[in-house]
Amino acid sequence: MSKIVFLDVDGTLIDYDAKCPDSAKRAVEQARANGHKVYICTGCSKAEIEQRDLPELDGMIGANGGYVEDGGEVVMHQALSVEQVRHIVDWCEARHLGFYLEANSGMYINAWFAEQAPATMYKYAMGKGASEDAAKAAGQSFVNSMIRTDDLYRDDVNKVSFILSSYQDHLDSKVEFPDMECNTWGGKDEQALFGDLGPKGITKRHAIEVLLEHLGADQDDTISFGDAKIDLSMFELCAYNVAMGNGGPEIKAAADYVTDDVNEDGLFNAFEHLGLI
Repeated sequence: MSKIVFLDVDGTLIDYDAKCPDSAKRAVEQARANGHKVYICTGCSKAEIEQRDLPELDGMIGANGGYVEDGGEVVMHQALSVEQVRHIVDWCEARHLGFYLEANSGMYINAWFAEQAPATMYKYAMGKGASEDAAKAAGQSFVNSMIRTDDLYRDDVNKVSFILSSYQDHLDSKVEFPDMECNTWGGKDEQALFGDLGPKGITKRHAIEVLLEHLGADQDDTISFGDAKIDLSMFELCAYNVAMGNGGPEIKAAADYVTDDVNEDGLFNAFEHLGLI
């Protein structure tokens, strides 16, 4: 029986240096050759994914569920309104918070982000086990991949990530933006480094439901892989769920199976364990 596999990206399909292990690429290629479908299910938007060296896939769920694509066909795309984006931009600017607007056309940053992001991404990479040199390079590379512009009141934004000066920024965002989904991400063991804001009702679970309906596929044939709390909504829906060895405690507790770390052939070993390859 063929399966439909959903893979988180950072910390699952790729490591914290944004590299996809060769074994993970082989696992995806072999599983697809065996008749299984493999999709990524990520917080990243399409523009960010296109910068990654990933194996060929059947499609993607992006923006934490705001965008669904199957074989190049856009199945669903729910973006923030211009009014919502304006509200976020003005709020972040007033608090001197760096942010990036995540759109399928690119990732757009304010001046505060260019200043704050290298140190924040350094913490992120170091917390996930990168070497000091690799963490410094990753921080600057992250900024260099983005578009600096004053044209920030956009109508094509899937979601917005902003750097937290403290956890209070996230708590305040939940009060300020009751019409949006408010999450955090980044750092070892779920330490919050970023907040993110997206359309209300958008989750990875909802996006998988939309894709399964589009495919005419059965929920019983689904398998998901993740490493963080944001992946828990996938686990609520999919029939079988795998946590990465480098994952946080919440995701491991919710998993049916815990595999090895992303850089210890975790994806390949789990695909073998499940008989996908």
